[in-house]
Amino acid sequence: MGLLRIYPDDTRFGFVRFRRVTLPLSAILVVATIILGFTVGLNFGIDFRGGTLIELQAKSGQADAGSIRQSAESLGFGGVEVQEFGSQGGVSLRFAIQDGGEEAQGRVVQQARNLFEEDYEFRRVETVGPRVSGELVRSGTLGVVLAIAAVMAYLWVRFELQLAIGAIIGTIHDIILTVGFFVVTQSEFNMTSIAAILTIVGYSLNETVVVFDRTRELMRRYKSISVEELLDLSVNSTMSRTAMTATTTFLATLALVIFGGEAIRGFAEVMLFGVVICTYSAIFVSSPVLIYLGLRSRPGEAEEAADERAAQLP
Repeated sequence: MGLLRIYPDDTRFGFVRFRRVTLPLSAILVVATIILGFTVGLNFGIDFRGGTLIELQAKSGQADAGSIRQSAESLGFGGVEVQEFGSQGGVSLRFAIQDGGEEAQGRVVQQARNLFEEDYEFRRVETVGPRVSGELVRSGTLGVVLAIAAVMAYLWVRFELQLAIGAIIGTIHDIILTVGFFVVTQSEFNMTSIAAILTIVGYSLNETVVVFDRTRELMRRYKSISVEELLDLSVNSTMSRTAMTATTTFLATLALVIFGGEAIRGFAEVMLFGVVICTYSAIFVSSPVLIYLGLRSRPGEAEEAADERAAQLP
């Protein structure tokens, strides 16, 4: 029995020809994300804003979010965010940071227990003060910036100028659109989200490096074919690996979204989006942009151009 081939080895599909659609589309999405980021903004979680998070589980299996919100607001701690999760009566309450330090936050938790403990089980209680949340913002931002800088330095050293710039463009594209996912869905942005972004940076880098390694290899082997043919050959020759990696990662992440529970669902949803975006950018953004960056096949000893083209075309 032969090996399973997700993508036939002799395929010569013209991916690069779609650059006139994919590159403007990506540019529009990036600009829209930046605009939405300044106008709508991220839904920062308690890690960054400070406050108290309480997760309840209805003992009866049914929770009335409206009644819970009304009761929680009657405590006098300001507006309360109430959100149902799961399908078995799970509810989360988010109280804003209170004046008075840890003692004030403790009063929030105690009064919430007095109010809800008869009908609800307290699954999780988390309190973050303003000083801690400010430190987390600075640390999280610094971590992302340093990771991106390290990735850029690695790409700059590993590849030629045009390949390095193309890989950097693709990585930044993936990061911005991932942030756009948080803006559009208004999913809570917390420290777990930072971890998801850093994971996506690694996945994006992995996908791009595989294609660009093949591009560099083919630049040495075929010196007379056009840049478009060279890039199409690179993408097609790595497509089996790309398809296998993307498919298995997507299915594993999808399983986490469906069966992983609330604790990791946010992370899994972002990763699910990231797998799609990173695979798309490696094929339709990072590679085609090399044409506009002036990538050329390296000059070498004279070879038979007709034989090279015949070997590459179906």
